[in-house]
Amino acid sequence: MTDARPATPRPSGSSPTDPLDRFFRLRQHGTTVRTELLAGLTTFIVMSYIIAVNPAILSAAGLDVRAVATSTCVVAGVMSIAMGLYANRAIALAPGLGLNAIVAFTLAGSMGLSAAEAMGVVVTEGIIITALVLLGVRQYVLDVVPLALKQAIAVGIGFFILFIGLRNAGLITFLPGQTGTVDGLLELSPLRTWPIFVAIVGLLATVVLIARRVPGAILWGILIASVVAFLVPDDVATFPDDPFAGPDFDLLGEFSFGYVAELGLLTAVLSVFSLMLADFFDTMGTLVGVGSQAGYLDERGEFPNAQKPLLVDSLAAVAGGAASASTATSYIESAAGVGVGGRTGLVAVVTGALFLLALPFVALVTAIPGVATAPALIVVGVLIVEVLAPRVTTTASGETVRREGIDFGDLEEALPVVLTMLVMPLTFNITNGIGAGFVSYVLIKVARGKFRDVHPALYVVAAAFLLYFLRWSLFDADF
Repeated sequence: MTDARPATPRPSGSSPTDPLDRFFRLRQHGTTVRTELLAGLTTFIVMSYIIAVNPAILSAAGLDVRAVATSTCVVAGVMSIAMGLYANRAIALAPGLGLNAIVAFTLAGSMGLSAAEAMGVVVTEGIIITALVLLGVRQYVLDVVPLALKQAIAVGIGFFILFIGLRNAGLITFLPGQTGTVDGLLELSPLRTWPIFVAIVGLLATVVLIARRVPGAILWGILIASVVAFLVPDDVATFPDDPFAGPDFDLLGEFSFGYVAELGLLTAVLSVFSLMLADFFDTMGTLVGVGSQAGYLDERGEFPNAQKPLLVDSLAAVAGGAASASTATSYIESAAGVGVGGRTGLVAVVTGALFLLALPFVALVTAIPGVATAPALIVVGVLIVEVLAPRVTTTASGETVRREGIDFGDLEEALPVVLTMLVMPLTFNITNGIGAGFVSYVLIKVARGKFRDVHPALYVVAAAFLLYFLRWSLFDADF
């Protein structure tokens, strides 16, 4: 069958004999080396905030900031280069924001795992996802879960990140048992301290820069807040004794599978499963979002030949856990590079190389206070909610595909979605939110007599989560 699409115009600045052109098929994708280099730089600038934010999150698990920054750069650099060379897609990778919160505040926080054991959960889910990719099962599993639940999981994680940002900024305070309040009530903090001032300045700067469409707005917001933190009184920020100490590789290989004995088999399995679900949907949302902008999608709005990028993404989860950087995943910020014309894996290679080049300067990250990175968490948390909006994607053939948002007027759809989104931040546990969504989805379908609308696999998953929620009464369990 003859391809009726018009021939791709020959870009200036590239020759079919250039090694880069031949390897990355630049002419075939209608791009040039110069465009790809600029796109790689743009992607790095937009997503480089993770070098500061990931250590800020994982420090809650007791990990050293400089060592986490080192692991972050190593994993982001190596896996982005792997994506470019193996999959030839303009998609960069780094430790996932939201996924790292699961590690720090759920696994190592409320569940009481050590940092090494929490990273063992990450490695386990990465190995399982990799096996599912190799067996061709990953797409099937994703198809089983309703779109509404996929979106709700993403938004719930967004709210969780937003909650952490507000807390780190000092804008909300947990006041257990104080006179005149309900036990455990969250209240607005008095807006009169210098750390809060720094956070508000950073938040305003970030919002203004995003509104003005400034590349790297989140990173610039962190830097502006950090400068202000050094200028105000009260020692909000302190400069490191050795700002050019270089990278610290001590966390590489620091993970343990002892979490099974610590949690018990049921909770351990569900913890791995919950993290795996979050990783699943985060990746697929990124592939579709970036793919629609780059023209990777086919006429049905699907990502063809997704096996290669999915494999790299799965291995990145293993690498992130093994390096104590949390699970690494494909970044939606890759759309920034695509937006300036990037189309091939050369973009990801350039982005990865820049992460590696940042290694000598990671000690400077220790100078950035938590109140300076808090605005980034707040803004990213809000931006994630966008997945609920109706979306129009463009396929490789130019066809537009419209996806509707959540119907909150339908209790059958609204109940599991709202429970998923709110239980996560309110219980400070992402596993609880995902479980509440699955259980309520199946129960309301059954209550309405729609047994056949529920995939058999969802009954199994919902039953497992129901056991998880009833473990205290059924098993008198402490885990």
